[in-house]
Amino acid sequence: MAQQKNLEGYVGFASLPNQVYRKSVKRGFEFTLMVVGESGLGKSTLINSLFLTDMYSGEYPGPSHRIKKTVQVEQSKVLMKEGGVQLLLTIVDTPGFGDAVDNSNCWQPVIDHIDSKFEDYLNAESRVNRRQMPDSRVHCCLYFIAPSGHGLKPLDIEFMKRLHEKVNVIPLIAKADTLTPEECQQFKKQIMREILEHKIKIYEFPEMDDEEENKIVKTIKDRLPLAVVGSNTIIEVNDKKVRGRQYPWGVAEVENGDHCDFTLLRNMLIRTHMQDLKDVTNNVHYENYRSRKLAAVTCNGIDNNNTRGQLTKVDTVEGMSPIAQMEEERREHVAKMKKMEMEMEQVFEMKVKEKIQKLKDSEAELQRRHEQMKKNLEAQHKELEERRRQFEEERSTWETQQRILEQQKMTLEKNKKKGKIF
Repeated sequence: MAQQKNLEGYVGFASLPNQVYRKSVKRGFEFTLMVVGESGLGKSTLINSLFLTDMYSGEYPGPSHRIKKTVQVEQSKVLMKEGGVQLLLTIVDTPGFGDAVDNSNCWQPVIDHIDSKFEDYLNAESRVNRRQMPDSRVHCCLYFIAPSGHGLKPLDIEFMKRLHEKVNVIPLIAKADTLTPEECQQFKKQIMREILEHKIKIYEFPEMDDEEENKIVKTIKDRLPLAVVGSNTIIEVNDKKVRGRQYPWGVAEVENGDHCDFTLLRNMLIRTHMQDLKDVTNNVHYENYRSRKLAAVTCNGIDNNNTRGQLTKVDTVEGMSPIAQMEEERREHVAKMKKMEMEMEQVFEMKVKEKIQKLKDSEAELQRRHEQMKKNLEAQHKELEERRRQFEEERSTWETQQRILEQQKMTLEKNKKKGKIF
């Protein structure tokens, strides 16, 4: 009788998560974090504190410490490994943001960078070979608010309104250790009040299945915007080494929840919501961009296999279909071009009038100079005629005197001859 073989281990589809886990760990993960804010708000220090790296050092200072005349977008990449899992972290910094006297359209380089990464990913999806598809899309934007205690600046409001449809925006109060706890709480309430007032859509934390995780999410929501302090300096407090900042009146501990919200931000970014940030970027922001781009291809007509009533309308965030939105943008572009044409015609007419007036002024000046020269020539001619007349008179007088002298001379000679005879 054949001996029955015993299968080793458990056999079933319940092992699929383990297979997915092994595959994901082997492939690795990618995460792109953008930091935006004025110079000197501690962006580079916070990044070093969050990931315990030294992305910016004395030899390679943070972009905010370099002299920049205009807003630029710079990327720094670092490959981190922890527990056998590797993460390619990309930090996008915007040196020069908000540092100019005139900050009009200073957010445009940031928008262009985000759109360019969406465009790169869309092109990668459209290739024949889609195995290698690096995800360089911006998954999260940490916007640093200066700890002024007086609410948001117009630049803060305008920037977040421009980008809240393109990226997950998380507002942070930078250098929170410069505010007292009471001032910080009032400042948070003021900022959230202005965010709601201006209908700014910051990152919305999802509901979790686990009750403990829901408590963490509620804690984060209640403490928005997060007040953070960054430091990698080790200080000894009560025989315990902590990271923080030493002041004459005490120590501001970075990882102490009573001092700042640094640990909440770190846990949210790294432990609990990194994947959700990537999912929202892919399923919401990227899909909106993708639908607009694809709608632009077919906005000039209807698909050959569909009728007008069978078109699928993908609603955008503004409540308009992409085709209607593109048509609206086209009308705005045509109106803008007409306005520019009218302005150019007005400028051209003005310049023509100025040129005609200059020619008339030049003609009048030439005429005046001609008349003046004519008068001068006539005066010189009269003067020469007068001198000529005087010369003729003087010559006539001289000739008369010469004749008289000649006659007198002849008379004397005759008298001499007569005297000799007698």
